[in-house]
Amino acid sequence: MTVDRARDLLTAVQLADGHNDLPWRLRHTAGPDSVAAVAGVDLSQPQPQLHTDLLRLREGRVGLQFWSVYVPCSLAGDGAVTAVLEQIEVVHQLVERYPSHLALATTAAEAEAAFRAGKIASMLGAEGGHSIGESLGVLRALRRLGVRYMTLTHNFNTPWADSATDEPVAGGLTEFGRDVVREMNKIGMLVDLSHVAETTMRDALATSTAPVVFTHSCCKAINDHPRNVPDDVLGKLAGNGGVCMVSFVPQFVSPTVAARDNELIDAMAVAGHDHRDVGVRKRFAASWDGPPEPQVTMAEVVAHVDHAREAAGIDHIGIGGDYDGTGWLPTGLEDVSSYPRLFGALLERGWSEEECGKLAGRNILRALRDAEQVAGQ
Repeated sequence: MTVDRARDLLTAVQLADGHNDLPWRLRHTAGPDSVAAVAGVDLSQPQPQLHTDLLRLREGRVGLQFWSVYVPCSLAGDGAVTAVLEQIEVVHQLVERYPSHLALATTAAEAEAAFRAGKIASMLGAEGGHSIGESLGVLRALRRLGVRYMTLTHNFNTPWADSATDEPVAGGLTEFGRDVVREMNKIGMLVDLSHVAETTMRDALATSTAPVVFTHSCCKAINDHPRNVPDDVLGKLAGNGGVCMVSFVPQFVSPTVAARDNELIDAMAVAGHDHRDVGVRKRFAASWDGPPEPQVTMAEVVAHVDHAREAAGIDHIGIGGDYDGTGWLPTGLEDVSSYPRLFGALLERGWSEEECGKLAGRNILRALRDAEQVAGQ
């Protein structure tokens, strides 16, 4: 069976997922005390209220997890900096609590060593450039604490970069925004362009001398959603060495879901709510009397993976599920145990094991090493 072949493949090849929001889910449950957040849920036991636990990570053959240290846009300045530090501590606490399963990794070599030791390499990604408080010093401090990528914006603009879901102000990156990109190159932190406006994508690609990444995005040619990546940008990844990691978020995957989402956004506007505020949006959606959520299939995700391969090339694609960062998921990809099914579907479509290995993790590990080389220079 192709799923069995996929399991064997992912046992030999390190599967890297670009984005998982479990740290925020734990904080949402237990509050900002990182010790309480981690102690409140035993991830060594099944946690059906979450998309992620250690049993399912093992079942899914995850070998490298980028844990998102997300900060909502409702926090700014010192509050955002404090929150990102608290979120970093959550990941450190997770690694300390589950040492037989998780190992903190800050370099590609450390990630590969953890995989060889039978552990899930744990890297950190800061989601939202507002978390540095417009300070390059804070940016450097985050890198010292192990953060390997930063998403330049979240749903709102930063003062120095335009978001995909906000009204443009900077026209892409300001000069300080370019300084942020250059500093990230210097310290070996990957520039993550998920969430940013197309103008910001292009400015970052023009500025960066190291590979950029999209840690959890889909293809705009298949679903014209502002969070997705246009073909001309995908085409630039080969020259940059970057990687687009395809997400499973239904709004990004399915045009039908995106259309329903637009109805929700309109309803929120009528009610005087800002859809970009994630917490407000979730509360509004829970009581919204809109059309039922359409079913999204694994085949629709595969279509994005296939298109990203066409537009960017086999050496410039990866996977970033966004588990525990979205309310629901495509059929067959309901939680972190699902990766063998996805790779089984790709094998059935004629993908070679070599091609699947690049998608699984070899591409993003190569991008990490390239970024480390640029920083070393």
